[in-house]
Amino acid sequence: MTQPLPPLPEDWDRCLAVAAHPDDIEYGTAAAVAKWTAQGKTVTYLLATRGEAGIDGLHPDQAAPLREQEERAGAREVGVDVVEFLDHRDGVVEYGNDLRRDIVRAIRRHRPEIMVSGSFELRFAGGMTNQADHRAVGLAALDAARDAGNRWIFPELADEGLEPWGGVRLVAFAGANVPTHGVDVTGEPLLAGIRSLEAHAEYTKGLGGGGPEPGPFLTWMARQAGPALGVEAAVLFDVHMLAFTGPPPWVTDGAA
Repeated sequence: MTQPLPPLPEDWDRCLAVAAHPDDIEYGTAAAVAKWTAQGKTVTYLLATRGEAGIDGLHPDQAAPLREQEERAGAREVGVDVVEFLDHRDGVVEYGNDLRRDIVRAIRRHRPEIMVSGSFELRFAGGMTNQADHRAVGLAALDAARDAGNRWIFPELADEGLEPWGGVRLVAFAGANVPTHGVDVTGEPLLAGIRSLEAHAEYTKGLGGGGPEPGPFLTWMARQAGPALGVEAAVLFDVHMLAFTGPPPWVTDGAA
């Protein structure tokens, strides 16, 4: 019998959620966020773009403020008060030093203990091809989590009064093909996550027939993931550990 995945550690107080577009966090991760904020944890959202290229029938100048408004509304549904945007160009986000620096800047300001983002693999779990912005932002988030603690990487940030922060213990990626941990979102967390995605009504409408109904879709996703954690409904993550929470794995009992 396959052993259930372990739960994602929750012995922390501050999380930074990094995504490419408004609505990315809402496709599953927001339910986990709802659980964490209900525990009194602080979660901050950092969006690389304003999603201005996401609605075919709406000019980017009109889509950007609309999608920003919907993101803030969705964030409030799961207890998130701070939503920041980096203003990289939607659809053509480039992995590189500029993006890494922008994320490091946010990490040093907010000093999270964990970070969450979306998978940077070529394919999502289930086989759908991942989008270019998602891949760039996910990988940049992982690299920035480590960059943030090194004062000699982007030393110009010290001139902004931002001292290094090496306190990010792990970065967790939703939608990965091989998840390592999960979060139980049975009940109210899942319902809050659904409400969070429902706040993106104009964006979903702009997708025409290509957009799923938030309630049935997120419920199906969470229930598909639940058995891997041994619960009714879950969000699964591929967790990259950046710091040991106990003795290093090569240290055995009795070793010096």
